[in-house]
Amino acid sequence: MAPRITIADRVRPLRSPHRGILAALTAVATAATIAAGGVTTATAAENPYERGPDPTVASIEAPRGPFAIAETRVSSLSVRGFGGGTIYYPTSTREGTFGAVAIAPGYTADQSSMSWYGPRLASQGFVIFTIDTNSRYDQPASRGAQLLAALDYLVRESSVRSRIDGNRLGVMGHSMGGGGALEAVNDRPALQAAIPLTAWNLDKTWQGVRVPTMIIGAENDSVAPVRSHSMPFYTSLPSTLDKAYLELDNASHFAPNVSNTTIAKYSISWLKRFIDNDTRYERFLCPAPRDSTISEYRDTCPHSS
Repeated sequence: MAPRITIADRVRPLRSPHRGILAALTAVATAATIAAGGVTTATAAENPYERGPDPTVASIEAPRGPFAIAETRVSSLSVRGFGGGTIYYPTSTREGTFGAVAIAPGYTADQSSMSWYGPRLASQGFVIFTIDTNSRYDQPASRGAQLLAALDYLVRESSVRSRIDGNRLGVMGHSMGGGGALEAVNDRPALQAAIPLTAWNLDKTWQGVRVPTMIIGAENDSVAPVRSHSMPFYTSLPSTLDKAYLELDNASHFAPNVSNTTIAKYSISWLKRFIDNDTRYERFLCPAPRDSTISEYRDTCPHSS
């Protein structure tokens, strides 16, 4: 099927909690340079959250990114509020700390259904936590609360907490876990990004969300049909929000459970753009991508100005 591309009329300018900090740092650096009699030039310090080399289509489609990674298991017996999981993280912190993302599975599933995201996203410069839920039958609201509990554990108690910037966090999830991701960002507007994957939730109204959100649906989803789930979720998000709707061509509800280059490349771009404030990745999102694996794409075209 030829991709159907729609771009929303309204575009919201950059809304990052780090923007004021970055401006202040730039002003201080400029003043210091002038005082020393030097000439001010642009430096990498303009965005201290950039991680990794300049991206290319090949780099965001690759099975692994530029960072070597390791993983550690977290027992359900050692945590509160969720069912444990696996943390994937870059082994080096030479470039600084990293943003972190918690990922929840769908109804009746466990973290193994989301395990491929761990090394693929972590190797691009994130700490990734694929979690188990307290019960395989937990509903979206519970899964949302568990995603937030997992993020709190990551930044406060985990063995990798020193590697994480607690101000740069996001959530993802599949099916009811995707519905949980919507619940999480609705409850915690300080988060930086969300990616619900073929999400399921009885609540279709998310006008209160203030977190940049990419909804990924599947054209042939019979469990959470896009017309009654992903599309209403996207439409209900504020028109002033940085948001996107990506529909996988000829894909089923379970497409996010196996390695998928389209999901990976646009998830990486969204997380980099909004968790790392890295505008180098904006070109993969805006203008709307033309990709044969996408049956429909809508967005508010995130901008850095």
